Amino acid sequence: MKVSLIATVLNADEHIDAFLASIAAQERAPEEVIVVDGGSADGTVERLRRATDVITLIEEPGANIARGRNRAIAAASHDAIAVADADCAYGQGWLAALVAPLEAGADVAMGWTEPVVGSLVDACVASLGFPVAAAEADETTFMPSARSVAFRREAIDAVGGYPEWLPIGEDMWVNHRWRERGFAMRMAPDAIASWHPRGSLRAIWTQYVRYARGDGQAAMYPERHALRFTVYGGLLAALASRRRWPKLLAAGGAVAYARTPIARARARLTDRRDLALTTIVVPALLAFTDVAKMWGYALGLVDRLSGRVRPQ
Repeated sequence: MKVSLIATVLNADEHIDAFLASIAAQERAPEEVIVVDGGSADGTVERLRRATDVITLIEEPGANIARGRNRAIAAASHDAIAVADADCAYGQGWLAALVAPLEAGADVAMGWTEPVVGSLVDACVASLGFPVAAAEADETTFMPSARSVAFRREAIDAVGGYPEWLPIGEDMWVNHRWRERGFAMRMAPDAIASWHPRGSLRAIWTQYVRYARGDGQAAMYPERHALRFTVYGGLLAALASRRRWPKLLAAGGAVAYARTPIARARARLTDRRDLALTTIVVPALLAFTDVAKMWGYALGLVDRLSGRVRPQ
């Protein structure tokens, strides 16, 4: 099977060299690598221009992620498409593991993302959205990230490509369309993308606001977001109550809610002090990111209802 590997990039100067090196080191090399730059202003595009002996570079300033991926797919020579993220690095066996389900007949191969943990905060941020191992994932419901996914051209063509009207969350939108249409989506647990979590509260806030805003704009996960508003509304009501039992009930619910992320964070740490601090840091980050998600989702609903974003 001949494979075209595609990636979009914007201001990835910090990671672009590691990304290109990890792609060049693949044991199973792609037949071509196509990178679309959306208008980098930090030196990324200059580095990519110097690498045009090993990649095909398409420059389209202002292109969002979906537009960039569609441009890359249109330029690709082959019907097997692997998608990577320029903010990630990949082990030497990544592409071989990712392509294997396609060669076995799948329409979509779902790789895995593993956060790079270098600190307590990294571990706690990773715990919010990333299980410790692919074994925790249910193949029948798992939604792959575009950091590590591959598909047949007919699968992406069948859903009209990536939604260029959607500023963010385009990979989840495509996943939902594949699930609805019954495409064969198979796990590739050894196809691991190494990703660096955001390193500051401001960056974490921005990330979760943007993701949730995309959900609101595309009407994705409405039940999940409605439940979050309901739970936090109930929590505020319990804290405001003069009775003791609502507060006890809220405390018990909070402990249960944070249990799994705390366990994930602890599994990624070894220092005793850090292990103890997870019981404080994880719940605080959970609340922080949940507020970001509620704010972002509300903004997305306003975008959609006002017509600023028009689903197509």
